[in-house]
This record gives sequence, C-alpha cells and structure tokens, in this order.
Amino acid sequence: MAISDVQEYCHLTEADVEAIGRELDALRERVERSRGAKDAAYIRRVIRAQRWMAASARIGMIVAAPLDKRYRRPLQAASAVSLGLAKILENMEIGHNVMHGQWDWMNDPEIHSSTWEWDTGQPAEQWKHSHNYIHHQFTNVLGYDNDIGYGVLRMAREQRWTPANLGQPVYNALLATLFQWGVALHDLDLDAIRHGKKDPEEMRRQLAQIVRKGRHQLVKDYVLYPALTGPRWKETIRANVAANLMRNVWAYLIIFCGHFPDGALHFTEDELEDETRAEWYLRQILGTANFEGGPLLHLMSGNLGYQIEHHLFPDLVSNRYAEIAPEVRALCEKYELPYTTGPLHRQYGQVLRTIHKLTLPNRMTKDDRPPTGEGVTIEQHQRVRHEDTHQRRTELGAWSRAAGRSRA
Repeated sequence: MAISDVQEYCHLTEADVEAIGRELDALRERVERSRGAKDAAYIRRVIRAQRWMAASARIGMIVAAPLDKRYRRPLQAASAVSLGLAKILENMEIGHNVMHGQWDWMNDPEIHSSTWEWDTGQPAEQWKHSHNYIHHQFTNVLGYDNDIGYGVLRMAREQRWTPANLGQPVYNALLATLFQWGVALHDLDLDAIRHGKKDPEEMRRQLAQIVRKGRHQLVKDYVLYPALTGPRWKETIRANVAANLMRNVWAYLIIFCGHFPDGALHFTEDELEDETRAEWYLRQILGTANFEGGPLLHLMSGNLGYQIEHHLFPDLVSNRYAEIAPEVRALCEKYELPYTTGPLHRQYGQVLRTIHKLTLPNRMTKDDRPPTGEGVTIEQHQRVRHEDTHQRRTELGAWSRAAGRSRA
C-alpha cells in the first residue's frame, strides 16, 4: 500500500531526517559554488554537436534524393538514424534540463529556461507546469502526480480498476510509439476533463497552444523538409517518421524506468501534511529509481539514469549527477535507506510486468513491490488541483501561468 508517513516507514528519528536534509543541502551548495566555465563549455558543446547531427541528417536526405537506389537508401537510413539521435539528444540532455533551469546561472538568453522551446509536441510552458511544478513537487503522490500512468495507464494498485484497464498492453504500446503527442496532452489533465473539473477557458487556451506547436512540428518534419528533397519526398517522410519513432520510444523507456520499477514507491496525500524540505528529499529517494550504464548511455538519456539525484536536485547541472551519485548512495547506506538501481533492461522488465499485471483487478495478482505497511486507496481522496495548496520548492524551475497566457 502507499506510504502515508515517510519518516515512520524509514524508521528514522526526527533528528535523522533533519541530518539527512542538512547533508543533502550541503551537497547541493557545494555543487552550486563549483559551477563554472567547464560546465558552461559542456552544455555549449552538447548543443553544438546536436545541431550538427540534425543539420547533417537533413542535408544527407537532400543529397541522397537524386542518387541511385544503391547509394540513396543507405544514405537515407544513416540520415534517419542521425536525425533520431539528434532529436533524442535535444529532448533529453538539452531541452529537459535547460527548461529545469539547470543552466540559468550562465545568464545566457539562448540557453535559459524562460526562452527554450524544445523539438517536441508539448509547448514548453505547459511542460514546465506539468513536469517542473506538479511532478517534481508531488512525485508519486496518488491523486496529485499525473505522471503515474499519464492518464491512460493504471500503474499503482491503489488506483481503481475498471474493465478499460484490460487494454493496457495496447495503450502502453501506443503511448510509447506516440510519446511526444501523449506528453503534448499531459498538462490538459485528462482525468480532470473526464470528471468535468477542467476550466473550459483554460482548456481552450491550452488546446490552442498545443495545436500551434503541433502544427509547427508536423509542417517542419512532414512538409518543409520533405519538399526540399523533391520527387523523393515520400522517402524523406518515412525517414522522419523513423527518427521521431526513435525519439518517442527512447524517451518513454527512460522516463518509465526512472519512476516505475519495483523499488519506486507511491505515497498518499497524508505525506504532504506539513512536509519539511528534508522529508521532501526522502520522498524523492523512495519514489524514483536509477539505472546503470556508461557515459554514452547517460548522455543520451539526459543523465536520467541518475533519476534519484535528478529528483533531489532538479535544477543542478546534469553533467554533475555522476559525480554526486556515490555520495548520495553512501548517505542512503548510512541511514539504511533504499537506493533503487539496476541495469536498464531489468528496470524496464519490472515496469512492463507491472503494466501487464495491473490490467487485472488486485484480487487476481500479487504485489511485487516492497511492503509499505498500512495505506489507503486513491478513491478515498479527491484529487487536488489547486496549485497554491502547498508551498512550491524553489529548485523546481521557473514557471508562470500568467506568462503562458500572455504568449497564448
């Protein structure tokens, strides 16, 4: 069952919890003080490499168009892969992290959370609300965090089962394939719409924003660039579809492996009652999971293989997560806290098993997650949508609904 008291679940004293908070605050301050030219050079180098990859892919498709099939097909395939990798890099290591405010300290207007618009279907302003504000503040809290299933999947045993859940394997495959469009609809809050609790004016504003952003993405990938390849425009469209599919499936895989393996726990809204900063830290450790891999894997995953570190410090520069991970793990061992990690394939295997098991009612399956004592079901709580109910953590990145309205 979901945790309603993190401190009690971890068998920690109040002094222990505050000591953990102080140690993590000190770690954060140390990294902030040490940021400098080396870090700035890193993100500029990654952005430059990503743009060269994308440009070479687009040029490769144009060059390939008039060639004989023997040469055209391999060049088109290489260009599609290059474009897919460029889109992955832009979404994961650049866009996601820039919009978290990780690079705002550079005071570079081009690489800033307030100005970056990423290469995907969801408008940046909506993503910063649904992700920075909601997900990172209320991580894995049932009834608050809409990332638990993205409004289409049942990912917790506390979530009410309906016959519609029998289609979860199909919904999951569609979500992975069309992930950028699933994310594009995320801030609309499909659950609120289904229950008639969404403000109609706000829904129209958001839909108009999504339509404009989606139209831009579709014209760019499926009209403008294909037109530049002349008679081979259909082949260019197929290559662009393949590139977007690569990005969608990869982003889905990384995000699900950071939040839904067996060790990533869920919480009730009781846990939010007077939650201190130190208790928020504990919830991030218990509610997320890492995966193991080399530097290239971590780069292409936006360094979200260090999901625990990212949730503890969402606005610290991503290239430093590998540096602080051993210290976070040692702190967890010191206080006998779980530090969930494992190979990527094992983490996703657990996620996939959960998705398939929760297609059925709880009485027909057993719970594979660690026991969490007494809990409550999500049906006992009314989903809270008031954004000012709890004080927002300052490290969750800049976000302003008023600014979003002014751009709509």
